[in-house]
Amino acid sequence: MPEEHLPEVPASAHVPAESDPFADPGLPAHEPRRTDIDEKAANRAERQVAFLFVISMLATIGFIWSYVGIDKDRIIDIFFFGKIGAQNAALGGTLGIALFCIGAGAIHWARTLMTDEEIVQERHEFTSDPETREYAIREFTQGASDSVIGRRPLIRRTMIGAMALVPLSGVVLLRDLGPMPGTKLRHTEWKPGKELINEATGLPIKPDDIVKGSLTMALPEGLVEKYGPAGQKEELSHGWLEKAGMSAILLVRLEPKDVKSKKELAWGHEGIVAYSKICTHVGCPIGLYEQQTHHLLCPCHQSTFDLADDGKVVFGPAARSLPQLKIHVNEAGNLAASQDFAEPVGASFWERG
Repeated sequence: MPEEHLPEVPASAHVPAESDPFADPGLPAHEPRRTDIDEKAANRAERQVAFLFVISMLATIGFIWSYVGIDKDRIIDIFFFGKIGAQNAALGGTLGIALFCIGAGAIHWARTLMTDEEIVQERHEFTSDPETREYAIREFTQGASDSVIGRRPLIRRTMIGAMALVPLSGVVLLRDLGPMPGTKLRHTEWKPGKELINEATGLPIKPDDIVKGSLTMALPEGLVEKYGPAGQKEELSHGWLEKAGMSAILLVRLEPKDVKSKKELAWGHEGIVAYSKICTHVGCPIGLYEQQTHHLLCPCHQSTFDLADDGKVVFGPAARSLPQLKIHVNEAGNLAASQDFAEPVGASFWERG
């Protein structure tokens, strides 16, 4: 057999005894980084860390400006994501950048400038004696020295600036503690006679449009975007996103003989029933329908509702049935609401009663 040539073991590395296959192999020989031997590389790494902290500070300022300066009702259309609140997109993006840059800066700092020499510490009892406390103080002092924070004022100042500005993001959110919602959570845009408009096509819904086994999403008349002859969208009304979220419904066609509740059957039309699209647990939109069991699943926390039995909860953390919207067919042959929801939609709240 050909002779194997194993790599040479550095003299500083620990070599286990041949007689003990489970011996502690020890630590490999320490290899210095480029920033340990090249001051220019160390200075360049320092500037990179400081740049990340500065970006974090600018992003935090952008977060505060987005909260104060962007209209909360403004809607933008982002490729792939579709329509989204401009303020929500700006707040999420700027806060994410601010936190990411602090984390990335700290990691880059640790990997390039802080000491990376491996140290072995034997296990010891958890009791704290004076010697242990003195040891902890020495280690803390040594760690502060190894972090070179005293010799790198640029990193120290930009890090303190970034860490000091980030909490301001939470301070400005205190503005949302008021005013109280009043009765706004109890009512939606549904009124007697308002037609059901297909959310996808923007057209009124006729009973024949509802196919058995599928869900149809709908909004009240006046909340769905409409297109004129020139293909231009009409301007969305003020507060469109909030109103659409409260009023969104889903329609499903059931066999009348499968409906267990007389009230549900009476509030529908020939087996077509309309329910709120908002889960009663924490307000997630629902859209997963199982045709055989007539169960509707919320993808957030798996609350399951039986659409053939007053939308009752059959599984999951939701505590209330889905509210049903009473519907009828108007003179034009379109589905329309007979009234608003009989109870508040969405997640429960303290003042609901």
